[in-house]
Amino acid sequence: MVQKAKILLVDDRPENLLALEAILSALDQTLVRASSGEEALKALLTDDFAVILLDVQMPGMDGFETAAHIKRRERTRDIPIIFLTAINHGPHHTFRGYAAGAVDYISKPFDPWVLRAKVSVFVELYMKNCKLREQAALLRLQLEGDGHAGGEHDKEPAGLLAELSARLAAVEEQAEALSKQLDDESADAAAVATAAHLERKLTGLRRALDALEPGTGGGAGVLPAQG
Repeated sequence: MVQKAKILLVDDRPENLLALEAILSALDQTLVRASSGEEALKALLTDDFAVILLDVQMPGMDGFETAAHIKRRERTRDIPIIFLTAINHGPHHTFRGYAAGAVDYISKPFDPWVLRAKVSVFVELYMKNCKLREQAALLRLQLEGDGHAGGEHDKEPAGLLAELSARLAAVEEQAEALSKQLDDESADAAAVATAAHLERKLTGLRRALDALEPGTGGGAGVLPAQG
């Protein structure tokens, strides 16, 4: 059974949270509510999230301040943040959102289909990263368990390593094609940020996989943190 991804919804207005849940329910993932920046930071202490939808205008700790705290924490700094705002003060206000670490900045009222599509991209990326990390961890355990066995046992981990490398290569190829497409088209900042985030995650996974190669001495290395 595939584990569902968690999506954090942060807004001080209950009706807005209800609307977000209605829009994103079709993704069939776990939706977690937070009615303030403080509540969001508390949720992030214990759970891993695929993406955060963060309202800008909140009493007390606003969205920008909340995002700053999220980005300062090593555990949460790579979680994608989509800012939602009912106001638009022009390019400077939008730039402040990206400067705070957002991968996207959406003004209300927004198109439900567009928001759902954007969130689904980050959910898919999160699920792929989780699967690759699990496979790499399993392979590492098998390598450690068979390291002293010799004989036919040496062939099985090598085959698993090759299969995992091939799967990662396929994802890397897709990411490269996406980057080329963004170069050819006048993509917005959100799309470019998404592609850059994907490339960073893939680079970390490739380094972890390379560390598992026989003779590198990295069999017990540390896998990259999720993001």
